[in-house]
Amino acid sequence: MRNLIVFLFAFSSCAVAQEQVNLFPLNEVSVNSGVFKEAALTDFKYISQLEPDRLLSPFLREAGLEPKAESYTNWENTGLDGHTAGHYLSALSMYYASTGDLKAKELLDYTLSELDKVQKANGNGYIGGVPGSDALWAEIKAGTIHAGSFSLNDKWVPLYNIHKTFAGLKDAWVHAEIPLAKEMLIELTDWFLDITSGLSQEQIQDMLRSEHGGLNETFADVYAITGDKKYLKLAEDFSQLSVLEPLAANQDILTGMHANTQIPKFIGFERISQLEEAKDYKKAAVNFFENVTTKRSISIGGNSVREHFNPIADFSAVLNSEQGPESCNTYNMLKLSKMLFEDSANEAYVDFYERGLFNHILSSQNPDGGFVYFTPIRPGHYRVYSQPETSFWCCVGSGMENHTKYNELIYAKKDDKLYVNLFIPSEVNWETQNATLTQDTNFPEEAATELIWNSKKKTKATLMLRYPQWVKAGTLKLYVNGKLQQIAATPGSYIPLSRKWKNGDRVKLEVPMHLSLEEIPDESGYISIKYGPIVLAAVTGDEDQDGLFADDSRGGHIADGPFLPLNEAPMFVSEEGESVLDKIKSVPGKALEFTASELFYPSEYKDLVLQPFYKIHEKRYSIYFEKETPEGLAEMQRELKEKQEAEAYLRSITLDFVAPGEQQPESDHGIQSEKSNSGLNQNRHWRDATGWFSYDLKNKEAKAQALRVTYFGKDANRNFKILVNGEVIANPKLMGAEGAKFFEVDYQLPKKLVVDNEILTVRFEAEEGSSTAGVYGVRLINTTKTKK
Repeated sequence: MRNLIVFLFAFSSCAVAQEQVNLFPLNEVSVNSGVFKEAALTDFKYISQLEPDRLLSPFLREAGLEPKAESYTNWENTGLDGHTAGHYLSALSMYYASTGDLKAKELLDYTLSELDKVQKANGNGYIGGVPGSDALWAEIKAGTIHAGSFSLNDKWVPLYNIHKTFAGLKDAWVHAEIPLAKEMLIELTDWFLDITSGLSQEQIQDMLRSEHGGLNETFADVYAITGDKKYLKLAEDFSQLSVLEPLAANQDILTGMHANTQIPKFIGFERISQLEEAKDYKKAAVNFFENVTTKRSISIGGNSVREHFNPIADFSAVLNSEQGPESCNTYNMLKLSKMLFEDSANEAYVDFYERGLFNHILSSQNPDGGFVYFTPIRPGHYRVYSQPETSFWCCVGSGMENHTKYNELIYAKKDDKLYVNLFIPSEVNWETQNATLTQDTNFPEEAATELIWNSKKKTKATLMLRYPQWVKAGTLKLYVNGKLQQIAATPGSYIPLSRKWKNGDRVKLEVPMHLSLEEIPDESGYISIKYGPIVLAAVTGDEDQDGLFADDSRGGHIADGPFLPLNEAPMFVSEEGESVLDKIKSVPGKALEFTASELFYPSEYKDLVLQPFYKIHEKRYSIYFEKETPEGLAEMQRELKEKQEAEAYLRSITLDFVAPGEQQPESDHGIQSEKSNSGLNQNRHWRDATGWFSYDLKNKEAKAQALRVTYFGKDANRNFKILVNGEVIANPKLMGAEGAKFFEVDYQLPKKLVVDNEILTVRFEAEEGSSTAGVYGVRLINTTKTKK
């Protein structure tokens, strides 16, 4: 099993010489049919259901103008007010550029005109919906900075928030070519320059500890638009050195980090390196990409668990959790891979892009509308879909963008070369050659594509045809006007096809797909099945999908329905040395469906069908399957059963749980703090304070009986109080006596506290001259007895 990993990148040894290429503008490439066209139409239908006046409400409020409608709920009125509008601008801009749809242009023009009124009312260039904007930015300008990982001066990631506005305005100019957007973008950037002009490098770097999206990328884009180097300097100033420097040196510091906080920073590093000679920025971007894609990504292209990078040697949390890879992460990793391809024409970057596009991004939108936040990898679990009136998560914002730009990387160009990267039915207008190229394909249903050249005059040019890594050497076939061609290229490169093209010339590319296995990166025995680049999964049922369509609660994006016990999940059982692939059979007449009746265990799963994951919706599913021999089955089942029983018991007594130090769990539980820090110890997150911190926990049906807190045994001289709704329930004094291990303490809750309170505010407060312990878990439970 340890030799099953077949997903290898050839970043350092591409068969084609490295060269910079240019992508076509979105308005020069159209997607004509197929699943991507359908997904784009579904996306725009969802976008059209949003009311721009409700998205704009926070901006008008902060500018002292009367909102025209009530703000949306969920993240839009709990501290991240206004972040969705930036994504909305980007999505409309790209959809309009990609399709010419006039309704998208109308919505875009209206939204920009309203934001223009906001900017004029503010009078200083600012456009933002951050609650308490005036006071916040005045504090920052004065040099008063209190930064945490997910807060800045007690606001929920305001830099991340306004980055979405910056990016939306940039996209409205770059893609939709609206001059007003360019003017507003430059004014907004000048406002930010003014706000930060008096800050030292140390103060800016301190501020960058707070999640800030891709501000450095946007500022680099403003430099590219204007040519004014003050914006490039701003981009460099807002590049976080504490991640830039170690990754430039190829040091792996990523374990435990909040994944989507980091990825946009490296996109910014790459963008800066495209605009000036900046070797460290380039090295950091390349090293980061290689680290994430080769060590931290699973078969669908996604990464992380509960939004954080897990240890590279332990993917157990990924396999166990309902909070698997986050769609935003893959959205940003594809953006980075696209930019790295622009600089290198390296097929490996397209290979990863294709993997994430087909298997994660395409799967993250319900065919009837709605976006996915987490894609659980836990066998037999399910996903939750957003709704237009209730859900305003980050992955709704990036989700709106994802499906408007499927045309961005299908083709690229360099002088007289045209690169064909992705097999998607489409047409590209190659203006410099006065030609169009139409791609007619039903990929992946059929493992082939046909290209039709169209021009009034004969034109000398070179088509660079992708020879994917997933095609076996010697099996690809290339025809020009029906004649088979001799080719010398190998998988993972491009086939140069040079000739004087005439109108109606046809090129056919046959790219045979085959089954392959990909083991999870920690080589723990779980495998995923692929057919060509397509990840196959099995439907395991449709029962108990609690919260399948999200409400507007803070945790509504999490599929927290019942787990399928891992010892009852489908797995593969075969003799040692037997080929798993030989026992997977294609379904006659179904190009992308397979059975494995000789492999699946238990017996009730023998009729499961393996099919493309992107086709599975509103079902429980399995992407990874544990592989075991008949001899090892009993022991493995015993171990899984023990783990399952412990897991099931813990879930049964848990009313609410917070993972301290992790962004979304803390945000979802209304974290407040003063003089508090967070970090990582033995791959577990913690939070402590010399002041205090608090969370709001849900006391479901008033059943809470105790508070279970997880500590680390070496924490010494930690004296603090634990308060619930203002009442002290414990005064722990930790002296480090437990040693180098984690341990739990249950604190009984007074009945009078829990009877009438749906929310219990749990506060950890340091004694004078001391600090709280590092807190690794806070669990509200409905029992005072530990299971024996």
